[in-house]
Amino acid sequence: MRDETGTYRPTALPRRPEMDDAAMQAAARAHHDAMATRHSVREFSDRPVPRAVIETAIATAGRAPSGANQQPWHFVAISDPAMKARIRAAAEEEERAFYGGGAPDEWIAALEPIGTGASKPHLEVAPWLIVVFGQRWGTREDGSRYKHYYVPESVGLSTGFLIGALHLSGLSVLTHTPSPMKFLTDLCRRPVAEKPVMILAVGHPAADATVPAAARIKKPLEEILTVISENMETT
Repeated sequence: MRDETGTYRPTALPRRPEMDDAAMQAAARAHHDAMATRHSVREFSDRPVPRAVIETAIATAGRAPSGANQQPWHFVAISDPAMKARIRAAAEEEERAFYGGGAPDEWIAALEPIGTGASKPHLEVAPWLIVVFGQRWGTREDGSRYKHYYVPESVGLSTGFLIGALHLSGLSVLTHTPSPMKFLTDLCRRPVAEKPVMILAVGHPAADATVPAAARIKKPLEEILTVISENMETT
């Protein structure tokens, strides 16, 4: 999206409820606790998920910040069984090459505690696949191109919004990044300006779904946070 006028035009910030400090902390804690229940799963139920839920979650993803507000993302939501089967077949072909010697030993060793392999049945079982694309450039009405800036960062922010929205809607999500991914551009019939970034398998977890024990180990706050505040030493 681009403002062709090139003119900065400020507008009032949309109003939202004011919170005191206690309310802010309570809201932050409630959101943390909800997101702490998020886990990637590989065993999905075939229970249908309404299209409206997927559309609303993607609309939420579209609210993410982006470089120069260019919103360089596109999402392809797929529920068609035949298309999911084609994506699985193409993805597994790449995965067999990856696990069969294409990946460095160190990478394979890092994946061992997660329990991944070349077989990806979730790509068919999950009721929805969402393929995330990053748009490397935009196109004006006259057909000329203009560059998009901070595409990986912007798409990453939007995908984070999407995963959070899906989780808070009661769904489970598995991120999947076969390499290379050009087959997704072809299968989804997306323009050459768009680069596939990942596949999200989306649905309800199977009744007997499990998660790798290693995946439940999260770094403590003191390892991921540095605070620099006025009149304080770095902590």
